[in-house]
Amino acid sequence: MALTKLITDLIDGSLGTDWDSTVQTGNFGATAGAGYFVDTTSAAITVTLPSSPTAGDEVSIVDYGANAATNNITITSSDNIEGAADDLTLSTDKVSKTLVYSDATKGWLVTTEAEGVAAVPSEFTTDYLVVAGGGGGGGGNYGDGSAGGGGAGGLRTSYGSTSGGGASAESSLTLNITTTYTISVGPGGAGAVAGQNPGSNGTNSYISGTGITTITSNGGGGGDCQNGSAAPTGGGSGGGGAGGGFPVASYGAAGTANQGYAGGDAYNAGGDGSSNYLGGGGGGAGAAGDDATNTVAGNGGAGLAVGITGSSVAYAGGGGSGDNKYGSAPGVAGTGGSGGGGNGGINGLIGSSGTPNTGGGGGGGSADVDDNAGGNGGAGVVILRYPDVYNITETTSPNVLTYTTAPSSVSGYKITTFTAGENGTIQFTAV
Repeated sequence: MALTKLITDLIDGSLGTDWDSTVQTGNFGATAGAGYFVDTTSAAITVTLPSSPTAGDEVSIVDYGANAATNNITITSSDNIEGAADDLTLSTDKVSKTLVYSDATKGWLVTTEAEGVAAVPSEFTTDYLVVAGGGGGGGGNYGDGSAGGGGAGGLRTSYGSTSGGGASAESSLTLNITTTYTISVGPGGAGAVAGQNPGSNGTNSYISGTGITTITSNGGGGGDCQNGSAAPTGGGSGGGGAGGGFPVASYGAAGTANQGYAGGDAYNAGGDGSSNYLGGGGGGAGAAGDDATNTVAGNGGAGLAVGITGSSVAYAGGGGSGDNKYGSAPGVAGTGGSGGGGNGGINGLIGSSGTPNTGGGGGGGSADVDDNAGGNGGAGVVILRYPDVYNITETTSPNVLTYTTAPSSVSGYKITTFTAGENGTIQFTAV
């Protein structure tokens, strides 16, 4: 029988597959010896195999539209398929199969196939870390007191840690490859350019887009100085109070709930101004800034360690307060909190800046016969952890974002770290 069919095929020229050049976009009946390009972009399609087939009859099917995972290709027959009276469903993109008829028992058998690729889901879960820019340190005032440290930028995260302010980690985001998202990385606030000036607040960082709740972290508060009217400012974490005798030493400013803590108070805050002139540390994401004593300026509050990159890294430490070189008891300058906080100015020097891309607060300036500037706050950072079957592309024109992507230490994930750029747009695509 097989020899007879081979001779017949040679005579009528039907040996091999005769591919139909018309792309099939709807249900159809197949002909023995034919191959078909099937496009299910618009809808699922059913292919009916030939009735009364002869042993050796073949039919080939190719997923032309690469969309079979969304709209399946169903192959049906009045005869068995692979020995059962069940339909054969093709449900992976780019799949192709060739079936040959054997006999009444086994029916149509799959002889060659390419399984294609499984469809990448349009929705996926993403973890995030969003840290705002840290606040600048205040300026140390001539004779009137050391400046408060800048507050750290607010910190929000969904990755297995606790946020500042004592709250639990937040829920992950569900993102979609069809949606454009906006990323903004807040710069740090400027430190006071001289004494008698408070530091500036840092700038907010955020992630926003259709279908998600915007995740915003508030910029850190600026550290105070003593000029008779200034005060530390609140923020993600609050700025530290300034020591001094004019008019009085100040209290630290509040942080934002679930993002950071308050700044520390200057020594004898609210008193008569006759005490030693030492300021408080800026608040951090993990702890409040330290209050000053009569001998030690306040340290910056500790930041918070987050392991989203695969390593535990501290972010959002508060800036330390400067010392008071001018006074008879100059005291000890405050140190920056873990997570990038800048140290307070020492021996009549300016405060240190917060570490870039940690959201650390700037250190307060030292009090001296000269006015001394505070350190700048460190820029914030936005980090996303997502499945490695997706890529990120910036869609802003011209581009404004600075970012890098690396494999995660956890198999199956990527890490993208945004270190600069405001109001840039991104989109995810399947690899």
